[in-house]
Order: sequence, then C-alpha cells, then structure tokens
Amino acid sequence: MFITFEGPDGCGKSTVSKAIFAQLEADGQPVRWVREPGTTEIGNQVREVLMKLGNTSMEPMTEFLLFSASRAQLVREVLRPALANHEIVLSDRYYDSSLAYQGYGHELPLEQLWQITAAATEGLKPDLTFLLDVSVEEGMRRKKSGDVEWNRLDAYELAFHRRVHAGYQALVKTDPQRWVTVNAERPVEAVIADVLAVVQARLA
Repeated sequence: MFITFEGPDGCGKSTVSKAIFAQLEADGQPVRWVREPGTTEIGNQVREVLMKLGNTSMEPMTEFLLFSASRAQLVREVLRPALANHEIVLSDRYYDSSLAYQGYGHELPLEQLWQITAAATEGLKPDLTFLLDVSVEEGMRRKKSGDVEWNRLDAYELAFHRRVHAGYQALVKTDPQRWVTVNAERPVEAVIADVLAVVQARLA
C-alpha cells in the first residue's frame, strides 16, 4: 500500500507520518518512510537546490521540473521496488504537492503539469492520501516558531500560500475516494490517532 501525506506548510506531515511509521514498524509491518524531495542521493541534491533561500531567481516551471526530476528518481529507485516487495510505503509529500504549490500557488497550467507528472511517476498513484489541514496563518505561525527549516518556498508571500491551501481543497474534490482530510489544528496526538485508525482499517 502506498500512502501519502499532504498539506500546507506547518501542518505536521513529517511528525505525523513518522509516528505512523514507528507504530506500523512496532506492529511488525513491512513499512518504509520516504520524503519529497529527497530520500535518494540524487533527490537530496535536488532538494538542496530547491530549498536554498538564496535561489530567489528560480522560475516556477524550473521549480516544478526539479521536483519532478527528484520524484522520477524516487519512483524508480525506491517506490516501485518497495511496493513490488509488498512493503507499506509512507511518503511525506508526493505529486499532489507540486500540483498545489506550482499549479495553484504559482498558477502554472494544470493540464501541462499533469502530463509531466504522469511521465515522471510512470502513472504511480497513491492508494490513500491524507490532507492534514491547517489554516495558512496557523501553518506559518508554526513554521516560524518551530525548530524546522525555513526554506525558499516558506518565504513566498501570504497570497501564494492561500492559493496553495485552496488548491489542496480543489484536489480533494477531484478524487474524493483517495483523500482523507484531517483537522490538523488539534493536538498532534489526536491527529496521529485519527490517521492511524484510518490506516489500520485500510490495512485490515
């Protein structure tokens, strides 16, 4: 099973996905955690370029193509082999992030992004996607007050992040069977418990 975790900056994807990974591993499940961009050696190098605060001249399409390049490497090097080996794969972000951030946030043409995404992923689609939903203001407050990295995408104007948030809501409507929206403004323990209950029910 391929499970992805999505949401605006500061929604707690990494914390929640790692907690689910730890619980499934403790239960003896064959499980793997990955993140986007990154995980592979090439993906980590791409991540450095994408997140570097000094790269302010990066064009939106360049940004999208770099994310897609990292994703193509991840799909071929890690995801397909793991899924073929019947592992449960948990991914901190996947292609929905690019559609939300570069498609809705930067307002790049969605049809073109879908075509590139289909090629980069070889059509590999998640079985289940969680949207950890927080308001833009709460997400930015968490990012600024926490000990997580503040990267180039975080530094975009508030209007950009509002378009991203709206983009996620639109993506959920295009494939409601795949998405589960979770209110992530609650204590993280409650969020983890809700997500774990859904995951365990699907696995059963």
